[in-house]
This record gives sequence, structure tokens and C-alpha cells, in this order.
Amino acid sequence: MIEFIAENLAPIMFVSLIVFLLLGYPVAFSLAANGLLFFVIGVELAPLSDSINLSWPLLNAMPERLWGVMSNDTLLAIPFFTFMGIVLERSGMAEDLLDTIGQLFGPIRGGLAYAVIFVGALLAATTGVVAASVIAMGLISLPIMLRYGYDRSIASGVIAASGTLAQIIPPSLVLIVLADQLGRSVGDMYAGALIPGLVLTGLYMGYVLIMSIIRPNSMPALPLEARSLGSGVTSLFIALAVAAGIAYAAHVYLSPTHGENADILGATVGVIFIYVVALADKTMNINMMSRLAQQVIIVLIPPLALIFLVLGTIFLGIATPTEGGAMGAVGALFMAAAKGRLTLDVVRSALTATTRLSAFVLFILIGARVFSLTFYGVNGHLWVEHLLVSLPGGETGFLIAVNLLVFFLAFFLDFFELAFIIVPLLAPAADKLGIDLIWFGVLLGINMQTSFMHPPFGFALFYLRSVAAKVPYLDKVTGKVTQPVTTGQIYWGAVPFVCIQIVMVGLTILFPSMVMHYKGEGSGVDPATIKIEVPGFGTGMTLPDGGGGLGLPGGLQLPAGNPLDSGGEKPAEGGQQGTEQKPATDLSSPPSFN
Repeated sequence: MIEFIAENLAPIMFVSLIVFLLLGYPVAFSLAANGLLFFVIGVELAPLSDSINLSWPLLNAMPERLWGVMSNDTLLAIPFFTFMGIVLERSGMAEDLLDTIGQLFGPIRGGLAYAVIFVGALLAATTGVVAASVIAMGLISLPIMLRYGYDRSIASGVIAASGTLAQIIPPSLVLIVLADQLGRSVGDMYAGALIPGLVLTGLYMGYVLIMSIIRPNSMPALPLEARSLGSGVTSLFIALAVAAGIAYAAHVYLSPTHGENADILGATVGVIFIYVVALADKTMNINMMSRLAQQVIIVLIPPLALIFLVLGTIFLGIATPTEGGAMGAVGALFMAAAKGRLTLDVVRSALTATTRLSAFVLFILIGARVFSLTFYGVNGHLWVEHLLVSLPGGETGFLIAVNLLVFFLAFFLDFFELAFIIVPLLAPAADKLGIDLIWFGVLLGINMQTSFMHPPFGFALFYLRSVAAKVPYLDKVTGKVTQPVTTGQIYWGAVPFVCIQIVMVGLTILFPSMVMHYKGEGSGVDPATIKIEVPGFGTGMTLPDGGGGLGLPGGLQLPAGNPLDSGGEKPAEGGQQGTEQKPATDLSSPPSFN
């Protein structure tokens, strides 16, 4: 029995970790306790198995491993983006966006649902924090959607799903962790995830469109009296056309001097121009634009500018993700100050939430380091790699099995736990099968997104449940009693969006080019046609293979022999020392130095 345990210590250790987690122990402490417990067992059983490579001196490596975690510059982006998201949420940006975009889409059926998804994508691109997005939209948009007759399940599902876009749309915290665990660039991970995030947003809107056709009464248009900004879509289109024309003119003017950057600079000029015009039009009561156009431009451009400040500088190679996060945090402070909402309480609450999340991530990382030290010592990584690589179906079978595993583990674990426990075990097998790790990371990120939406343990559902009405309440606008939202309605509303996320996983597998574009176009040169010729260093004398050459085609054209054999004299013309050949050195016995 002892021999059996010694030979199978790796799978026993992995199953024990799952049991610890299912019993409800904190993840960080479960990882560390499991690692230390099996380290002691492994040291005692090491003489019984060749697969156990553990000894007490190995613990001396732990301080260096922990220092490696704490000195990781990449993970510094997590507190920066968290702070930025909390400040923006406290500054009222989400409220302004939802009110304005809701007015813009209000006249069409399902308009509020479209607005929630659109604002969810914008918040995802500025905050990267799921909790902030779901709570903000739950507090602001859910009462409005219930006020105007939206189906409770659909309203709940749209809010929860749009909040989870913060997991896959850059600057997502999950993508930072995945890039770190996979050993890849965060910038490449952001570039690869951008198109799948936008496609997923489009699928959500497609679902709302279908439901508005099938069940029109489930998402009615805003009544006329609720459209406080009035009409004015034509004025907005004209303003956008003028901005596009100015941007093109600036691009043409700047092209000779700025080259490839002229398009970005031209777009910046156009956006700044239309923003200044809208601000002046509203401040001076010129009324050149409609109220709707003014509000949309004034409210929408600052977060878009912040997105460019963060993601644009990262994609252009101007800043690293950590530097982009720092600029985003400063930009969020400026936006909050411009709205007059930057108070000491806002900064204090943002710092508290940032510290809490950063400590949570750090402790999980420390526990994961302790666990991995023991798991690698019992060759657990080789066991997992062999198990996954030997699955039937090759790469396809591996992808199916891994996605099913992550999908079901997401019922019990959140995305940080999945990223720190599962991804390091899956990455070597994926790399051995020739799978691009950026594409693999984005695929896992989309799959892990379901961890927020799974009934009954989805965190996005918990966030929405915490802010949704639990008892009947009196609506302040209509004066009518509004019934609460039940937990069952929240769960049923999430199911269609979980299915959409699964469809998105399939689309990413079928169309890998959505992610692989991060590599760029390439040079288009076939490596097989490349021929490297090394110039000669001598005067045409080719070193024979038997005379100490490297055996390369054509040789290196170096003079034969050692110049120092003749007392350091310069070789004769042509690189030859004469026709007399020295006897070969006897290498059958060690040299004598007597």
C-alpha cells in the first residue's frame, strides 16, 4: 500500500487539493497547506519511488520563489487597473453613460438592453473590474428597466453578462494573470483578446435583437415622456461626419512629417475639435447641436480618451501594461476631479478595495508557489502533461477536454483560482502540442468568463443579487409598487448568456485568426528560401574536414593548423606552413606534464 501511494503521489496530491477546496477552505491556505503536507509525505516516501525528488534542503528555495512573486513587475498592473476602475465607478461615469446611451437607444425596442451592453463594453475597456461594472449597472439600470416593463430575467441576464465583459476586453485583470502564468507578453494577450471581446459583445446584442422580435413585450421602447433629451440623432450624425472630415484633413496634412502615426494624430485632432465644439455649444447656449448630440459627445469622449490613453499606448508600444495602468489611474483621478467628485472618501474606498484585491492575489500566488514546489518535486507536471498529451484526438481532443474541465471547475472556483491552479498545469501540454499560448490563453479567458455566470455560484449573479430589490418598493417616478427580482429570475436570465459564451469558445477554436492577428502580417518571406553565406577570413584556403574544421559546406576558409605551432610566426603566404606534415597527436592516453 505504501509503495502504491509513493508511485501515485502526484494524482493523490491533486485530488486532495480539490477536496480541500470543495470543503470550503480558503484557496490560498488550501494550496499552501496541501503543498507542505505532501512535502513531508514525499520526503519520507522518497526512498520508495524514483519519481519523488524531494528532500529537506529543497525548502531553502522557497524564499527565492516568493521573492520572485513579489518582484514581478507585470503584476503591478493589477492594483493600478483596480484603482482606476473603482475611482471611475465612484466618479459617476457609469451613471452618466447609461443615462445618455439609454436616451440614444431609447426609441427602439430593447434600447435599454443595447445601452447596458454598450456601456458594459465601455466600462470593461476602462475599468477591467467585473464587480464594479455589475454593481454600477445593477444599481442604475435595473430599476429603470423594471420601471418601463422589461422582463426581469432578461434584464438581469443582460446586466450580469455585460458586466462580465470586463474579463475578456482589455485591460482585463484576468488577461494580465494569464499572460504571467503562460510566460507571454501582456500586450500580445491584450491584442489577441480585443477582437473576441468585441465579437462577444456583438453576440449579446444579437440575442437582444432576436428576443425583441420573438418577444416584443419583454423589452419595450422608452415612452416619449421618458426621453428627456428629446430627439436629435440627425444632428449627432452630422457632428460625427464633420469630425471625420477634420480627422481626414489632419491626416493628409500630417502624413509627410509623421508617417504611420498620422492616422492616429488625425483622429485625435478630429475628436478634440468636436468635443470642444460640443462643450462650447452647451456652455454658451449656441444651440448649434441638439441636446442629445451635445450630451452624447460630452459624455462619451472622456472614457474613450481614457481607453486610448491606456490601450492605445500599450498597442503602439509607447508604454508597458504597468505604465498604461499607472496612466489610467492618473486619468481616472483627473476625470473624477473634473466632475467635482474626487473626495477623500472616494480615494480612501478605492485604495481599500485595491489593497484587498492585491493582497488576495498575492496570497494565492504564494500558496500556488508552495504547492507547485511539491507538485513538481513528485513529477506532477509530467503526470499532467502525459495525461493531457495522450488524450485521443490529438490537439482537438486536448482542447475539448481542457475546455470541459475549465467549464465544470468554474462552477466552484473563480477565475483567479483557475488561473493560478489549472493554467500552469495545462500550459506545458499545450506548448508541447504546438498550440500558440496567446491563443490558448484567450480561449481559457473566454471559458473562465462563465465562472461569473454559472448558477448557483456565479459571482456576477451574487453582485447583482446584492443590489437588486428583494422586497416590493415604490417607484419614485411612476409612483407604482414595483415587485422585486427573485433569485430564480436572476439565475434563469444568466443561462442564455452562458450558452452564448460557450458558442464564443467554439468560434474561437474554429476561427483562430480572431486572436492570431496579434502577430501582424509578417514579412511574407519563406524561411526555406533564406541562404546564409559566411565570408572567408583567409586567402582562399579551405579547411578540410579532417584538419580541425567544422565540417560545414565550403568550410570557413581558415588557414589549416595552429599559427602558434611555429612559435607564433606569421603563416606563409597563402596560409600554408610548408609541405612537411607533423605527426598526429596521440590521444589514447592522458597528456603528461612532467
